[in-house]
Amino acid sequence: MNRYTVKTGLLETLMVVIALVFVSPLYILVNVSLKTAMGFESPLAPANPVTFDNFAQAFVEADMLNAFINTVAIAAISLTAVILFSSLAGYGIARLTSGWSRAAFITFLLGLLLPYQLATVPLFQLMLAADLLGTIWSLVLFYTALMMPFSVFLYASFIRSLPTDFEEAAEVDGAGPIRIFFRIVFPMMRAVTGTIIILNVISIWNDFFTPRLFLFGTGTETLIVALYRFVGRYVSEWPVVFGGLIVASAPILILFFILQRYIIRGFAGGVKG
Repeated sequence: MNRYTVKTGLLETLMVVIALVFVSPLYILVNVSLKTAMGFESPLAPANPVTFDNFAQAFVEADMLNAFINTVAIAAISLTAVILFSSLAGYGIARLTSGWSRAAFITFLLGLLLPYQLATVPLFQLMLAADLLGTIWSLVLFYTALMMPFSVFLYASFIRSLPTDFEEAAEVDGAGPIRIFFRIVFPMMRAVTGTIIILNVISIWNDFFTPRLFLFGTGTETLIVALYRFVGRYVSEWPVVFGGLIVASAPILILFFILQRYIIRGFAGGVKG
């Protein structure tokens, strides 16, 4: 029986078209990064001549090494705080059945409803009053608070799907709640922790508005803000910007491929819970 019918042919053609649509931004990114400033006319036209100078220019002139260190420091400290606090909060919410735990869970969920942009001015005034503007700690506090509601939701939902047998056995042996959590429960949450890491790292890595607001012009810019110096009001060096974006995207792509298997498992546990 011939499996290539008109229907399968149309479906495969449609899938190829959809694949090309999704691949086209990557093609444009790479293609423009290989162009010279004089040869930049159309982003779709193949680069001719091909140059790799844009990568070096972006790395040196944007001081991407320093920006990379700043971005990694902000992401690492923020995620450490988020994982610690949200996992403990999620564990308490999932295992306690009192009205206070349900009220706390609803309070965290309310944090998912309001966009943080509504509080931009108060946040700026708060950081200014605390003398944190221009330091990475302003972004650490901001990202920690921003990522807590969704992280607590994932942890609480995932913990509800875990059996309580091991916890009850440890409690009989005399272990306290903190020891039970860190020795038994937390190691079983690798999947949801990996999900939280990759999703939040991508958000931090791609954020432009907040680092520009809190850190711009201080020498402690993140990668995305550092590349913005090549974008001018009248003239923009797009080949250099695109080359810098490829360099800046490489670490997060590597992290994504390492942790991608945890995303589905983490969401599966959350949905089940």
